[in-house]
Amino acid sequence: MANTLVTSSIVAEESLAVLENMVTFGAACNRDWEDTFQSASAAGYKPGATINIRRPPRYTYRAGRVASPQDTVESTVPLTLSQGGCDLSFTAFERTLSLTRLEDKLTAALATVANQIDEQGLALAHYASHAVVNPAGALPTTQATALQVITDANVLLDERGAPRKDRKRALIMNPKLNGAALQGLAGLYNPGSKVGQQYESGMMVDSLGLNVAMDQNVDVHTNGTQNVAGTNVNGAGQSGAAITVVGLGGTITRGTVVTFPGCFAVNPQTRKTTGSLAQFVVTSDLAAGATSIPISPAIVLTGAFQNVSAAPTTGSPFLILGAASTAYGTNVAFHKDAFTLAMAPLWTPPSKNVVSVSQKTHNGYTIRVLEYYDGKNDESVMRLDVLFGWAATYPELSTKIYTV
Repeated sequence: MANTLVTSSIVAEESLAVLENMVTFGAACNRDWEDTFQSASAAGYKPGATINIRRPPRYTYRAGRVASPQDTVESTVPLTLSQGGCDLSFTAFERTLSLTRLEDKLTAALATVANQIDEQGLALAHYASHAVVNPAGALPTTQATALQVITDANVLLDERGAPRKDRKRALIMNPKLNGAALQGLAGLYNPGSKVGQQYESGMMVDSLGLNVAMDQNVDVHTNGTQNVAGTNVNGAGQSGAAITVVGLGGTITRGTVVTFPGCFAVNPQTRKTTGSLAQFVVTSDLAAGATSIPISPAIVLTGAFQNVSAAPTTGSPFLILGAASTAYGTNVAFHKDAFTLAMAPLWTPPSKNVVSVSQKTHNGYTIRVLEYYDGKNDESVMRLDVLFGWAATYPELSTKIYTV
């Protein structure tokens, strides 16, 4: 049978399938915004283009017969596109490669693209997710500790109103947590197929209400030098995106998770306390002596978007989760709506300027393959380009799981 010779269209089809299979974190996240990108511009987008994703409004319950109309407040989250890819060059002789012989090259090239997409998404989860379970970071190698870590993550998601239906919760683990969880939960699986799958692959399988995957790109967070028991809150009735404290005794790094005394989380619909201290992520690095801690989410004390039971108690210390100057893997458990990955079409130049160009989209993944010729060196260059962006649409529907 004759070989199928390489064309940009064939390469685009093959590349799209390889890329879709390799993206781990992105596959578990929200992909509903591609339609907005696709319909907004048939000509393609440029790097730096931004779309504002609307979050739904919230309202408060009215008791009794008399109407009390409420204003509708919609917040938005920006998603900015960035371009990247990988490029292959061929001599005139190599250009006659069949698709079969090119597959290994494509797989190697697209591995770098898929890893970059996941790496950026997991870095976003590190800095945007404002909750932590397993703050000590001990690897859960026993049945009891493995169950505790995963159930703690599910409990936190439950308290924050993350739906359980349709199995849209996921857990992305680094290799260390994957190995520990395999050891800790090995004796719990009754279905023989799951036991066999884990034994053969060495990978955790979906369990305990979570779609489970391992990703080497899980980000690492290092706490600053500030002691776990931070300095005191300085001022009563504080709210908003910054909390005033007595001057810090050490540094605090961006991505650190803190709690404030007397400031408990509430159910997002009933606004009743969950009994657990609300957790907040520090949004920028702080030097020793700093007197204001920038946090996300902003503290809201009343109204439809109330997220805590009360303002932080003045004169009492805030707490840092995790030990000072310690590095933690930021594994992440989340509902798919916590994070959004969007891929958009690129501008395609006129065919007279290139040998060939093709752009393919499938299941929200888009890749452009463009080939041009270098006559001086008698080489053909094939560009594989993607245009994508990440947004933390509902980071409250996620939690980091620390491991050391």
